[in-house]
Amino acid sequence: MGEQKIKAGIIGGAGYTGGELLRLLLNHPNVELTFVHSKSQAGKPVHAVHADLLGETELYFSDSFQQEVDVLFLCVGHGEAKKFLAENTFVESTKIIDLSQDFRWNGEAGNAQTIDANGRVFTYGLPELQRENIQQAQHISNPGCFATTIQLALLPLAANGLITDEVHVSGITGSTGAGQSLSPTSHYSWRSGNISSYKVLNHQHLNEIRRTLHELQPGQDLPAIHFVPYRGPFTRGILCTSYLPCSLTIDQANELYCTYYSKHSFVFISNSIPDLKQVVNTNKCILYLEKQGEMLVITSLIDNLLKGASGQAVQNMNLIFGLEETAGLKLKPSGF
Repeated sequence: MGEQKIKAGIIGGAGYTGGELLRLLLNHPNVELTFVHSKSQAGKPVHAVHADLLGETELYFSDSFQQEVDVLFLCVGHGEAKKFLAENTFVESTKIIDLSQDFRWNGEAGNAQTIDANGRVFTYGLPELQRENIQQAQHISNPGCFATTIQLALLPLAANGLITDEVHVSGITGSTGAGQSLSPTSHYSWRSGNISSYKVLNHQHLNEIRRTLHELQPGQDLPAIHFVPYRGPFTRGILCTSYLPCSLTIDQANELYCTYYSKHSFVFISNSIPDLKQVVNTNKCILYLEKQGEMLVITSLIDNLLKGASGQAVQNMNLIFGLEETAGLKLKPSGF
């Protein structure tokens, strides 16, 4: 008799993050996917929306859901997760992992937990920041994609009190970061061969980043973080370049980063300039450090739908249920 599997359900399974989560859970060795909820696609087979899953599952989208599941993933729009949980109930033992921004930020610096209207405590789910807290958590607020990319670039510095001056960041993301609903700036004819900035110095993920850095450097005034995001002419992936004054030599910086991430399965320090395809279709983050004069430059890359969303959600699920952290996430990168 085989090992009993974790029963999982997805709310909002028709979008990009829901589809990516479907693909991961269907191939996870410890999970049984029991339902996929979608109001807009109810009654349709999953492969009618996610055509690549033809032959992979016989599941249908449903406008109803089971209240007794081990883990519930919320892949709904921002603002919809709070509304859904206020209107629906689940058994007390159900773990909830929310992929929206609804519970990522509580307005308090230095507090990586948020409480919903029903008293549920959501722990901020960046494993490289607080793996032990995640292992003890009941509910998880999954980090944002840009927030993940930038925080992984800065965590080792903040953990050692080395962010003492302004941080400048520029980052570019693929069109899947904007969600599946069609908009002028996600349309192929606009994105192809094009690039633009947006939410300059005012991106919503800055709240998460500032909160984390403040938590790691509580006795210091937090220097300003200046972030310029760009829309890229590709479908998936994020590349960020962060730079700040730092007294470390490049050898010292590389040693610091390698030590910090030595026990984390998905972060890798590269000795050569990386490119986006090294992380696309994986749950990896690749970091590359260089020193230009007094400035330490950190390039960080992730797949926005995996380490930046659904892959990290599964990583958090693995930690909560005491599974191998990499279970279901040993994915194949695309080299060309």
